[in-house]
Amino acid sequence: MGSLGAGGGVGARRPRFLCLHGFRTSGEIMRKQVVGKWPAEVTARFDLVFPDAPFPAEGNSDVDGIFDPPYYEWFQFDKGFTEYRNLDKCFDYIEELMIKEGPFDGLMGFSQGSVLSAALVGLQQQGLALTRVPKIKFLVIISGARFRSQTVAEKPYASKIKIPSLHFLGDNDFLKNDGEKLIESFVDPYIVRHPKGHTVPRLVDEKSLEVMSCFLDKMEKEISGHSSTEAEAPADVDEKEMGI
Repeated sequence: MGSLGAGGGVGARRPRFLCLHGFRTSGEIMRKQVVGKWPAEVTARFDLVFPDAPFPAEGNSDVDGIFDPPYYEWFQFDKGFTEYRNLDKCFDYIEELMIKEGPFDGLMGFSQGSVLSAALVGLQQQGLALTRVPKIKFLVIISGARFRSQTVAEKPYASKIKIPSLHFLGDNDFLKNDGEKLIESFVDPYIVRHPKGHTVPRLVDEKSLEVMSCFLDKMEKEISGHSSTEAEAPADVDEKEMGI
């Protein structure tokens, strides 16, 4: 597990994100995918933490020969992605990570990690998951999708997810249609489209950088406003009274 560090000027605080890697990869691999591809001026505005999933890979990894092992997976699933094993254990593991390493402002996920990130925020919004940690305020989804099982999907996506979210959609990603459908579940989505496939894209074109910059500006403004409210509030005022 690693972090990019916090702080962005005197009195400033970078939004802290828990980053959930793809299927049968690792936290270190996702760190290389994100930090190695995105401009330093972008990653410098995040405080990113890259944990490993709880379960060692039960089969071959698609990144074998590209990135070194070990490889991990968050949960197991069938070929149709409609039946899952160890999902509840995965949710509990992530909540424990957030308690230990947090507090976190947001979740960032790639592939399997993005499916989890979106679902967890939807479940938390309804009081069904992450009940022991502060509310997630921001979300970054790279090659995202919804759970395909109707039994599982009916809970996290029962209502629109009401936090700012940034979605990366690849023209040649096999999950592109799933990602488009996932975006429909969000009230305030920012969207970066790129010509690649199932990958963390480089941010090289002006339009992508502009969308990313707008999303970062919104996060920093909200965090700054939230911090100011906390600083000005009387010590004996609880969170409910403050409307947090």
